[in-house]
Order: sequence, then structure tokens, then C-alpha cells
Amino acid sequence: MQVHTVFVALADPEGKTLVPFYAALFGRQPVVHQPPVYAEFELPGLRLGIFQPKPSHCAEFAGRAGSMSLCVEVEQLEAAIAQAAALGCLPASEITTASHGREVYVYDPAGNRLILHESFARKAILGEVM
Repeated sequence: MQVHTVFVALADPEGKTLVPFYAALFGRQPVVHQPPVYAEFELPGLRLGIFQPKPSHCAEFAGRAGSMSLCVEVEQLEAAIAQAAALGCLPASEITTASHGREVYVYDPAGNRLILHESFARKAILGEVM
């Protein structure tokens, strides 16, 4: 298999919920937008597609999202939590500290888990005190 690129695509069965949510969360509009069928965001290190499933496929995307998480590395975790909360996504967990950094779980309006993550390694590279 020769792979050109790999990107993440999230289903938005309503076709109107996730594009405005992610545009507000990321502070940018999608680079491709064909409402309500498809949108695509270009982000550092990721292309994020959002699609409206065909009616015959909607049942595949009903209910809570699957086992994949979208991990979003941020510079300031508390500021990212506040921004997500302002969009109606309250933290689903307490901030936890792991060997790689601090993180918290939030869920987008379709139930996809986002891990807002602040990296200890990035702070160390930038010379910030942990």
C-alpha cells in the first residue's frame, strides 16, 4: 500500500453541529466547506474532516462515539478548558497529571472524546518551569 496522507474524519449526523463547534474551538474556518455534507480543517499536524453520513449509514454513527480520541495539545490547559466550557463542553474529568503532561477529557457535541493536553516536554523545550 502506498499512502499519500492519513487524516481523521468525524461524523456529524445532523450536518450542522460540529463545523461551527470546531471553528470556534480552533479559532479558524474550514479550508474546504460544502455544507452540510463536508468540511475540512487544516491544523498543525492534522487534517480534520467532518462529514454528514448518508441516511443509509446514520445508524453506524448513532450514540456515543467509538474508542478513538482526538488529542489536542495546547499551550495553556486552563485557557483551553475555559474555551471548551464557553462552547458548552464542560470537562468530563478532573485534570490529571501523567509522565508526559497534564490533560483533561471533554466531549464535542456529537459525543467524540477530546483530550486537551498540555505537554511537559514542550514546556521543557521552551525553557518554562514545570
